[in-house]
Amino acid sequence: MARDFDILLLGSIPALILLHLLVSPYTKVEESFHVQAIHDIVTYGIPSGNATVFFQKHYDHFSFPGAVPRTFVGALALSGISRPFIWLNENVDKQFLARGLLGLFNAYALLTYASGVRRAFGNTAATWYLLFQASQFHVIYYASRTLSNMFAFGITTLALGYLLPEPIPPEQYRKRARLALYLLTISGIIFRSEIAILLGVQTIFLFLTGRIRIRQEIVPAGLCGLLIGLTITVGIDSFFWQQYPMWPEFEAFKFNVISGQASAWGTHPWHFYFTSALPRLLLNPMTYVVCIPFSVLHPSIRSSSLYVLLPSLIYIAIYSFQPHKEWRFIVYAVPPLTTAAAIGSSYIWTHRAKTLIYRIQCILLILSTLFAFTISNLVLLPASSANYPGAHALNALHKHAHNSQQVINVHLGNLACQTGVTRFLEMPPPASPLFTLPGSPDGSIPSLRSGSTRWIYDKTEDKQRKEKRSFWSLIDYALVEPHEERRVMASSRDGDKWRVVDVVDGFAGVRVLRPGQAPEGHVEDDIVRYVLGDEGVKCWNRVRGMLRKYVTRGWWVEVRMEPKITIMKHVR
Repeated sequence: MARDFDILLLGSIPALILLHLLVSPYTKVEESFHVQAIHDIVTYGIPSGNATVFFQKHYDHFSFPGAVPRTFVGALALSGISRPFIWLNENVDKQFLARGLLGLFNAYALLTYASGVRRAFGNTAATWYLLFQASQFHVIYYASRTLSNMFAFGITTLALGYLLPEPIPPEQYRKRARLALYLLTISGIIFRSEIAILLGVQTIFLFLTGRIRIRQEIVPAGLCGLLIGLTITVGIDSFFWQQYPMWPEFEAFKFNVISGQASAWGTHPWHFYFTSALPRLLLNPMTYVVCIPFSVLHPSIRSSSLYVLLPSLIYIAIYSFQPHKEWRFIVYAVPPLTTAAAIGSSYIWTHRAKTLIYRIQCILLILSTLFAFTISNLVLLPASSANYPGAHALNALHKHAHNSQQVINVHLGNLACQTGVTRFLEMPPPASPLFTLPGSPDGSIPSLRSGSTRWIYDKTEDKQRKEKRSFWSLIDYALVEPHEERRVMASSRDGDKWRVVDVVDGFAGVRVLRPGQAPEGHVEDDIVRYVLGDEGVKCWNRVRGMLRKYVTRGWWVEVRMEPKITIMKHVR
């Protein structure tokens, strides 16, 4: 029975990551560089000659390079791994496939780390670690998202797993520590420069605790990791950016840190990571209110807990001096912090028969974990999946207008591009142009049709250009925010006009339902219908009714929606 439960827990991590991907398959602007790069490599391939002209013609990064260059290493790796699956099925959803592979890699890293927790701290600690990890939202939801941080997350998690204090001979541990420092160095050089702080803290901590030596571990790991990382990123990115030499993460470091440009994206007080980001990342209040403090204060587990916890807390404290803060900059610390919580909860659980306080804490641990899992999957997941109106609007437009005319020019507004529109969603160029031969009026001779529509996508951001009627005269459809409708309407000339085809809603917060108040939203039902069909919706409605009746006493939380993107048609 216990073994079956362990297998269920281990399988829950990849299953939940894929479920979150299935429910929320689209991407936002922060992920756009890597997902567009994957599309271009998969679709157009890699040129063998005249690369600059080829990239300018086909690749998105030459048209939209962004504020700083980003590495192609992750996109190239996912594209290469995706290729055999695409050969087997050319019609596979390539964006879903690439993201699924990234999610499974991060799931593998988390499970490998959990195995290390089991060997270092026992089965009970590993069980609580998996329960806490599965009930967290951000790591599970973002594990399949093409952010540079999530490319680095799997590598850093593997590295930190090698540093867990397992009962192995010192020489074997030094080898594993050297490999961990290799991985941290490489991931910092290629994907995210802030990992250099984590690397430095871990190196100093391991040296001061006598786990590694300068000549045997630190210097070889640093030099080899630096050489391997620079060789990979400079070699690949210099080619794709057609600039020699090109080290994207160093350019990003100069722009964001040295020049201080990151502050333009917003600043937070020094305590933001500790008082806001970490509680949201860990989600379960018992982990940071009870379990982590308990594991640090109790003498019998203090040393092992601090060994795991201290480097991550120092890393977060140092990085707190950077004014611009985002939770994803410290996501690498989530597995160690969750481990410290698991160590404390393991001690409480194994001693639950000794005192009433431990028994109460065990009940609170179970209830809080169930609560966190419920919030993660029934509130945060539906709310996040409703955050991609751009993708839904473009899909709705394709369904409405495809094969209605030979060529369709569609303008993609700023919000649409930020909330789900990628090249993967665009219609491919047709093999032959759309041709329609009408049949007879009485229907005795059927109409004939061949070919398909050629779609042209415009992403113009220049406001002055969009103020001109000549710009809008070339557009057939526009995906714009509701407040931009007036500008589009004002571009009408004599004899033509714009009309609204559809309005796509997006996330606008959550609504608390009081006892006796009926649900008004449809996001949850749509998700269940997408995954399980109409019968699943009926079952979900029954379950929701029972939960409201017997558990929450009529209270409930649902996603609130409001109009986000208007689909407009140019009627000439």
